[in-house]
Amino acid sequence: MIYSVALSTELNKQALSHMLRADGQEDLCFALWRPSQGRDRLSGLLWKIILPEAGERQVHGNVSFLPSYLERVIDIALENQAGLAFLHSHPMPGWQNMSQDDIDAENRLAPTAMAVTGLPLLGLTLGTDGAWSARFWNKVGSHKYQRNWCGTVRVVGEKMRVTYNDVLVPELNFKGELSRTVSAWGNKEQQHLMRLRVGIIGAGNVGSIVAETLARMGIAHIKLIDFDSVEQHNLDRILHSRPLDALLQHAKVQMLSRELKNSASASPFTVDALEYSIVEDYGFRAALDCDILFSCVDRPLARFVLNFIAYAHLIPVIDGGIRAEAKKNQNGMLRADWRSHIAGPSHICLECIGQYRSEDVSTERSGYLDDPSYIAGLPDSHFIKHNENVFAFGLSLAALEIQQFLALLLNLPGELVRKSQMYHFVDDTTEYDERTCNSNCSFPPLTALGDHAETKVTSQHLIAEKARANRSRFHHSLSYWILKVFKKKCNQ
Repeated sequence: MIYSVALSTELNKQALSHMLRADGQEDLCFALWRPSQGRDRLSGLLWKIILPEAGERQVHGNVSFLPSYLERVIDIALENQAGLAFLHSHPMPGWQNMSQDDIDAENRLAPTAMAVTGLPLLGLTLGTDGAWSARFWNKVGSHKYQRNWCGTVRVVGEKMRVTYNDVLVPELNFKGELSRTVSAWGNKEQQHLMRLRVGIIGAGNVGSIVAETLARMGIAHIKLIDFDSVEQHNLDRILHSRPLDALLQHAKVQMLSRELKNSASASPFTVDALEYSIVEDYGFRAALDCDILFSCVDRPLARFVLNFIAYAHLIPVIDGGIRAEAKKNQNGMLRADWRSHIAGPSHICLECIGQYRSEDVSTERSGYLDDPSYIAGLPDSHFIKHNENVFAFGLSLAALEIQQFLALLLNLPGELVRKSQMYHFVDDTTEYDERTCNSNCSFPPLTALGDHAETKVTSQHLIAEKARANRSRFHHSLSYWILKVFKKKCNQ
């Protein structure tokens, strides 16, 4: 298990305002946190800062809290069924280690936190430059607690800032051919990009191009999540796909994984190919291991799940979509538009911006969007009947999504990251959308609830199960016939 912490920009500002004192002295406060359990990573999501009231702490060069403060915080934690986090500042920049006094203080708090909340104590230290360090105090025996350092602390909002534990997440090497890419923004920003864990949900037209771009940019850990197979009819629009992949019914993620290893410029490079849907619990939990996600899907249910992750689990989602339409006589193009945007705290959600409708999510859950007879009765304007998977359009959308990715992560002065971009191909114009979520939107209130969010988003996905079963039967049959032919040759 690896560990991480995430907090929203709003909570980060509140903590910094309190603990980075003008007099240079250290300070402290408590907070509540929620778990976000991925397949390989546990993230502690800071949910609420509880500042000390008058007489609840003493600042004297170092800083200490009084029992009344802890008692008040425990009552609030119990009321909200949340974990306990202890935050304090150090008078120096960067990722902070711990003094013996720090260790003793958190070690004394750990049994209380576990006994009261059932969750380990989360300790965080703030440097003078706004960098965070963090650790979990896990129970390993009777009255014995072990400190487990986090690899990253992520601040998520309009921009995304990450503090890395250089011991657990060291700086990486990159191949010489990447030098010109690095010259565009410098080694510090390049190391920031390379050490991110990036998930790509959907390995089709747009997803395959995004994945190739990220691998060539030096991203060292890419996770591909898609249950589908390469088929003859999509060879024209999935990067790297070949007729043999369709003939042998290769999974899209396996095909793309094979090719990305040849394109990657980071060393070492890891690509995880997962033949699941984001709607299934396995795919969902795997996505929670990522720092940022690309939504390259075309169904409302998958977008709903990704929208939920963006807020409840503090993992920004870069999403996009294409709408193309020919003239009625099929003689010329009526429209071709593509849009890219970011979902998550400080950004408009995918439902409010119109990327899916809640009623379409319910329809898909009921299985109707995979029922040919139901689809036949839908109007031609329905999204399920759109045919926008043109490689050239996918290439343009992937470029917009990569721009959003860079604007979110690099220290740029512009406001691109706040805006949804819509490009109209026919009349060559670009719209910028700065809307926020509707006042009654249900997603912002989910921010940082993690696994404690009451919304259930995962379920059985029959189409994904069928796709895996079909591949398994085909490959088993193929192996059988290859072995039979081989034995016959040997007997001759």
